[in-house]
Order: sequence, then structure tokens, then C-alpha cells
Amino acid sequence: MEPSPRRLFAALVILAAAVTAAPGSQSRTAPGGTYRVGVQSRAFTDQELPWSDGFDPTGEYSREARVIYSNLLVRTLVGYDHVAGGDGYKLVPDLAVRVPVSSDGGRRYAFTLKRGIKFGPPVNREIRSSDIRYAIERLARARNGAIFALRFDVIEGFDAYRAGKATSISGIATPNAKTITFKLVSSDGGFPHRLTMPATAPIPPELGRCFEGKPGEYGGDVVASGPYMVEGSEAVKIGSCAAIRPMAGISAGQLTLVRNPGYDKKTDSAAARESNPDRFVFVAGRSPAEILNKLSAGELDDAFLTVGPKVIGKYAAEARKRGLLRVDSADWVFWITMNLTRPPFDDVHVRRAMNWVMDKAAIRDVWGGPAAGPIAQHVIPDLLLRNTLKGFAPFKTPGDHGDLAKARAEMTKSKYASEGGVCTAKACKNIHTTKFLGVGFAPNAANPEGFADLVYGVTYAPSQRMSPIIKADAARIGLTFKEHLARADTPSDNVSLSEPENWYGGYADPSYFVEPLFDGSDILPSGGFNYSLVGLTPGHAARLGVQGRIKGVPSVDADIASCRALTGTRRVACYAALDRRLTTQIVPWIPFLSRNQLTILGPQVTSWGFDQAAGLTALAHVAVK
Repeated sequence: MEPSPRRLFAALVILAAAVTAAPGSQSRTAPGGTYRVGVQSRAFTDQELPWSDGFDPTGEYSREARVIYSNLLVRTLVGYDHVAGGDGYKLVPDLAVRVPVSSDGGRRYAFTLKRGIKFGPPVNREIRSSDIRYAIERLARARNGAIFALRFDVIEGFDAYRAGKATSISGIATPNAKTITFKLVSSDGGFPHRLTMPATAPIPPELGRCFEGKPGEYGGDVVASGPYMVEGSEAVKIGSCAAIRPMAGISAGQLTLVRNPGYDKKTDSAAARESNPDRFVFVAGRSPAEILNKLSAGELDDAFLTVGPKVIGKYAAEARKRGLLRVDSADWVFWITMNLTRPPFDDVHVRRAMNWVMDKAAIRDVWGGPAAGPIAQHVIPDLLLRNTLKGFAPFKTPGDHGDLAKARAEMTKSKYASEGGVCTAKACKNIHTTKFLGVGFAPNAANPEGFADLVYGVTYAPSQRMSPIIKADAARIGLTFKEHLARADTPSDNVSLSEPENWYGGYADPSYFVEPLFDGSDILPSGGFNYSLVGLTPGHAARLGVQGRIKGVPSVDADIASCRALTGTRRVACYAALDRRLTTQIVPWIPFLSRNQLTILGPQVTSWGFDQAAGLTALAHVAVK
């Protein structure tokens, strides 16, 4: 008899309370073998792996690709030890000899590269500082995708180069092959964390130039600087761009990595990379069930799954019995966005009332109940703030089921007419919202959650189940909605309330949970992430076609600038204060979940760990029989 969902969730909650970060019951660590990982594909009409930019590090932002890069394939100036918990966010040297201390009032960082670190085949030469400069210039050029450009505009001359007004980035200097310096326009205590992004890993210009203006295509011929390379790298001919063909080990449905003969482990740290298996194989699965069945049969050793307890069900229960289930906090925040320019959400009291009235526990149940993760109570994950805001829960209600009395009391403070805390104003009726349908396919036996875009983890079925909860709770304070086929990331669509969004770290610094989501400069014509439009100015609104109450939209741009300049405990305290302001005074979100990552292992795994910075398996530290 299969366990009931209630009993399964209870078992998972107990396990989640003692998050497993160390290896499992197996303890032997021996080199060799093949580590096989099932990866949930982005679409169920084919076998496409979830690469958001064709596996090209310049624009790739999927978690799955980034953990492969950082653990196995490429090296950056500085990185992390790929371990769980707070230690997983500690910067360590990688290509660089040491993590530098800034000079010139926090505006200058100088790195010295280690000797003996080489590119793998087909380049086979020592890495130079100019290769790192080239990678950063490449990510600045719009024709290459430039998805991460806003994260590096703090470098002096970066914007001028990006705009085509300069032939080089003046703030990057490479006086010799082993030195690279960065001069910033303003102090940035977290700048080295930005350099952990795979987009900054060295790229050999002799190969990279062949993919200029072809976003995503370098991913088929990415050159290794880490302990592994794409299978078939040595067969690529680099004398002529016309002769280059994709490496044999990367295809739509499979990625195969083998040991890089150019890698010298003496230049690396075993604390960061043990590199035990001889081979890694990542294969796409048509459905979670297909991957989970292969895990149970011993055909896979691991899986990158975005589904929660509702889907993995009996597989999780069986894996738990065998000691093969891991539950880790992934610092992956989910929320509902309110647009500060659109009535009635232009009134902070309405936004607070929405936080008070929402049954966040019921919303979380859509994603799998308590085992899916704790209720998110504020903006920045606790671990990134060194737990200084742990327990900070300004909209906490009994059982997280909402508090109607507090919601109605808050509504009476708003500028909108109400009776007994129930809004009666026209602005509260037929509020423009996105359709709560996700972007997926109708669920079926092979695809029970209707997944489509798994880069974001948006699903059809959970959104369908969530919509009635949100509508019913909002109606208790007089708010009703009219759904439209509109996009929250397109400000001119003037969406008032958007379907659930989520965010996970690109690098281990609080700035990554603040700048893309709340900086006014990140409000873009399309494709940005500041859906609430915090920091919008009237001029910016006119250029973007934003309609609504523009005057007086709150901004945290000055707060962000203040925090950016700091280091150490002062930096953490600054971001904690900013989090408090966002959560209680500006209130652009209704946070409801900080998701766990559930991992089921195969029986052959003898050593396993969790990479906190990546939010997935620490591939650098796994081993198999």
C-alpha cells in the first residue's frame, strides 16, 4: 500500500528539519566510474536539456548548467568550495593565487593568476589574463546576448564599451599574462562574488571569435579550464572558423564530460574539487517519472529535478527508507508580485493587507506542503544574511493561514473606500492580472505537473491550483481580478498582479537578491526582473509606456548604493536593513515559499554533498562504486 500524501509529507518534514548536506550512509570515496545524472527537460515535446542559452556560459543562467560549469568544466578567478551551508558561500581562490583585498577605497581589485593552468583541447595552452578580459568583453557586447551585462556595469568604462563608444573596457587592465586589475566606478565590497559567475571564466579568443554575434552557439564548443571537458573536444579543428563543428559530447538530449588532459590538480584545491569520477553523463528525461524510474532501477545516480513532493511521492518515501533521499535548503524564493504603479497596489496599505490575508500555507501546499520548504517571510534568504534576520516574519499568522482581521484593519487605512475593511472602490474590481496558467502543457500521465519552462520551474498544474486560493483570499478584502494574456516582465503590459515568480542566486552575495529585482536601472522594456517597478521614475515610465500612478513610486536605489560600498558585517547589516524596509515599508511582494531541493540518489553513490552556491548536487565531491 502506498503511503498517503499526509504521511509522506510528515516524513519529509522530519527529514527536512535535519537537512542532509554531508555524504549519505555510504562513506567510501574512490576515484573512477561514471556518474549519471537525469535532467528534467525544458519541454516534453522533445529531449531538449534545460540550457537557457545553448550551454554558452556568456548567457547561460540555468542552475543545471551553472553547477556543471563551476564544479567540473570551467574555472573562474575566485569561486566556492561547493559545500552546503554558510561555508558554501565563502569565497576561495580558483584561477587566482588569492582572494584580493580592495584598494583605492574599494574601487580597485588586482588578481594574480596561478601558473600552470591550461585550457583543455583543442586549445592546449596556458590561460592568460587577457582570456578573462575577453570573456567579460564578450558578455558586454549586445550581439552575444549580454544577459549579465547589468551585473558588471560597476566596472569603469563598461557602459561606454557596451554602447560602442569605446574599443575596450577602460577599467580592466592586463599588464602581463598573469595579472588582471579591475577599476570600478564606485566601491563594491561584493565585486569578487560577481567574478564567480561562469560568464567570467576565461574564453580563448582564437575560438570565441568564431561565435561572435551568435548567442548560444559557443556552448557547443566550450573549451574547458576545469578538471573535465566535453567529450570529443580534442577532435575540434580551430584553424578555421568554417571548419569548426560542435563537440561530439554535447547534443540536445545528452552531455558527456570526460577528464581534461590539460588539467593539473596541483593548481586546484581538493576542498573545492575532488573530481572523483572519470566521466559524467547528463541525460534528458521526458518526464519526472521516467527519471525516477531509472533512479530506482540503478540506471542513474542522481537527478536534477524541479518537481516537489507531490510529484516524487512514492519515490521519495522509498528513497528515504534506503537512505537515498536528500533535502537541502536551496535559497530559492517564490513570491507574488504587486505592481506599485497600478491601483489599488499603488497604496502600501493594500499591499500589506494582501500579505495579511493570504493563506500562504495553502499556497505552499500546491507545491508539496512543508517538505517543499519553509514559508518565505522576507526577501533575502537567511543564509545570505548570515541568519541575522532568521525569525523575522512581519506578516506571520497562525499556521500561516492568514489573518482576516488584520488584513481588513490594514485596508481601512488605505485611500480606497471600504466598508468594514472590504474595499468598495472601482480600483479594487477587475484588477488587471496575468493568467495563472503558467506557460505549460495540460497535465497528463507522463507530465503530471504540466511543466514547460523548467529554467524557472513554472508549472501549469500548481498555477491552476494556486489561482483560486489567491482570488478567494483577495476577495475577502474586496479585490477581484480579470486575467489577461500579458507579461509581467514587459512594463508596457501594465500588469497589476503577476503569477508566482521565483529567484535563486547567481552568486553568493545579497546584492544578487536585490539589484536585479529592485534596482530602478533593472526596469527594462522586456526581459527584466523588477516586475514591481520599485525605483521607476516618471521619465523612465514615459519611455517604457507604463501607465498608472507614477509619481512617488518608492525607490531603494540609494540604499543599494550604500550597501554595495560596504564589506563584512557592515555589508550584511546594511542588506538586512534594506530587506526590512522592502518587506515592511515598501511591500512589493507576497513571499510564500523558500524551496528545498529534493534529491534522490542511485544505490551506486558512495559520496555526495550539496553545493549551496549552486543549489544542486556538489558534483565536485561525488563518487560512485
